[in-house]
Amino acid sequence: MLLSPKTYISSMIHKFQLKMNPKMLAGLQGIIPGGVSVEDFSAVTQLDFATSKTILNEFIYDGIGTTENNSYFFEDGDKLKVAVKLLEKGYPIDDISIALNWRDFEGLTAEILSSKNFAVIKNLMLTKPRMEIDVVGIRLGIAILIDCKHWKQYSSSSLTAAVKKQVERTKKYVEKTPGAMAIPVIVTLYKDKIDFIGNVPIVPIFQFSSFIDEFYGNIDQMKTIEKD
Repeated sequence: MLLSPKTYISSMIHKFQLKMNPKMLAGLQGIIPGGVSVEDFSAVTQLDFATSKTILNEFIYDGIGTTENNSYFFEDGDKLKVAVKLLEKGYPIDDISIALNWRDFEGLTAEILSSKNFAVIKNLMLTKPRMEIDVVGIRLGIAILIDCKHWKQYSSSSLTAAVKKQVERTKKYVEKTPGAMAIPVIVTLYKDKIDFIGNVPIVPIFQFSSFIDEFYGNIDQMKTIEKD
């Protein structure tokens, strides 16, 4: 039987209990799909050889990756498994997010939604015209349509342009989804606080969990799109 992404990740979290090496966060950078030697891992993470080997062996011991002929092999999704565990252990979410690439960043956003009992769709493709929505979370008849911006620098104009495009995507989603009520949201890597552009929330990833906790109580402050 196929497991949902939430059930799969939850089962993996309970399966292994990572030893939280103080340098594990740096080790997150070195989890690359395919084979990696201790030397390669050390070069990527800028950790010394002994520490690199210790962290790699901890990954293996806890069921993340495999080893063969002095190389360590990781699959797509292994970095996200570690990131979720670090998050659970109290590591700062913004520090974890920096260590993720844009695709992992989307996965972390989706996992937070999933942990809040949202049904989650990743990389939803719309057609005519072709549009992609990074993450959709649906609960209690309301869809949150998220554009994940793994940018290291922002400008007012770039965020305004991103909001305009996300509103267009949301309108297209509602047009193609009977009975839909949807709210566009931008989730960012860096930003000091939650902000709004045209009533569209701009949410830094480190505040995304609390934003979702308070979401239904603040809907009246957000841009809501429904089919006329």
